[in-house]
Amino acid sequence: MSFSELGLSENIVRAVSEQGYTTPTPIQKQAIPAVISGGDLLAGAQTGTGKTAGFTLPILQRLSTSAVTPKNKLDRRPIRTLVLTPTRELAAQVEESVRIYGKYTNLNSGVIFGGVGINPQIKLLKNGVDILVATPGRLLDHHQQGTIDLRQVEILVLDEADRMLDMGFIHDIKKVLAILPAKRQNLLFSATFSDEIKTLADRLLNNPAMIEVARRNSTVEVIAQKVHPVDRDKKHPMLAHLIKTHSWNQVLVFTRTKHGANKLVEQLGKDGINAMAIHGNKSQSARTKALAEFKDGSLTVLVATDIAARGIDIDQLPHVVNYDLPNVPEDYVHRIGRTGRAGATGEAVSLVCVDEFKLLADIEKLIKRQLPQEIIDGFIPDPHAKAQPIQLRSGGGGQGQSRGGGNGGGNRQRAPSPSAPRSSASKSSTGSAQGKPAQRSGDARHPSRPVVNQSTPRRSGGRGNGNGGSN
Repeated sequence: MSFSELGLSENIVRAVSEQGYTTPTPIQKQAIPAVISGGDLLAGAQTGTGKTAGFTLPILQRLSTSAVTPKNKLDRRPIRTLVLTPTRELAAQVEESVRIYGKYTNLNSGVIFGGVGINPQIKLLKNGVDILVATPGRLLDHHQQGTIDLRQVEILVLDEADRMLDMGFIHDIKKVLAILPAKRQNLLFSATFSDEIKTLADRLLNNPAMIEVARRNSTVEVIAQKVHPVDRDKKHPMLAHLIKTHSWNQVLVFTRTKHGANKLVEQLGKDGINAMAIHGNKSQSARTKALAEFKDGSLTVLVATDIAARGIDIDQLPHVVNYDLPNVPEDYVHRIGRTGRAGATGEAVSLVCVDEFKLLADIEKLIKRQLPQEIIDGFIPDPHAKAQPIQLRSGGGGQGQSRGGGNGGGNRQRAPSPSAPRSSASKSSTGSAQGKPAQRSGDARHPSRPVVNQSTPRRSGGRGNGNGGSN
């Protein structure tokens, strides 16, 4: 099936083809006709399957065939589509997709998010845009200042809705919904289908079409997943060993905390490995610079917290490393989805110490598979090591919460959403709707038992999170 067969105009198909894409992905085959038809949609697909193009392409089609002409030259273009995303990087990525695929239409777009000056955004909104991509907090800032008019919004998109709930944006979302016209098309896209997402969908959507391309919380099959058991104080030397021994030249590394990300960058630098960090305490210019250098291949290692990594969309990213396992099992799916995108292969490696056995068991329960383990010579973990508590997050007055394991240090974050109850222990908040529309042409674990005592691990021959300001 081609894109033109899905009901897209020649101008939109031309822009898609120029990017080297010819065949729609499964989510696009179902979502594009559903959005063009005008009804509400609840869509779930694995990270890297083309969700972003699944809504940007049909929105461009709908708006370009029903143009709104200002009554006079002094009237600004009304905002006809609003796309909400949880992070700055994802907002920028989505807006870039809109510009790329809408280049031969008469539509324009803009993006607004926090962490940068508001005056250029006020000027942008004054001139008017057809499609606006925004983070919830900055959007509400503009509304409170009277610099935005949302009364003519025809289409609302909640992108990465699951992450917005995890980050506690439900109250901001409710405020935005109260501002918008009651009559509109609603599209809810999510990398995973949680019960909380379905609850939100019940409140937001009107008799929606429902698409779920991959099985719930599945991981991309083309990603080779592996666990390296290691003592907590040997994680950094092991990571440096893996990078140098295997000549990895583009590695996305996830840490649990912003402090942990900064510390790891410093340690890798002393090893002669070029690394930069991306997280909520970094300025937007620093985040943009790090991401740009990582994308163009001049930066070997990008160390990120979960939230900041949303929106990282890199073709052919070969390696993702879980330096710290995520506290929320679903975030493992998001993390490793940074590689293996659009049908490409990739490798996801997790460095697991005794503190994280319970987290590993939770992940394996979620993805319904046991991850293969490999002990690396020179990094054999101590079978008698005792687990230390993992501090999930830090807040005012040191009200930390712990969960069976630990590389301390937590993430300050928004209050948990009342519509997204947490299981057993509080979970901390966390790369991505995939902006590429298609494939290129041609183309129970036992927590108390030490990992090293489970089955007979293979040995290699080698020697030897949160973001408080993404909105």
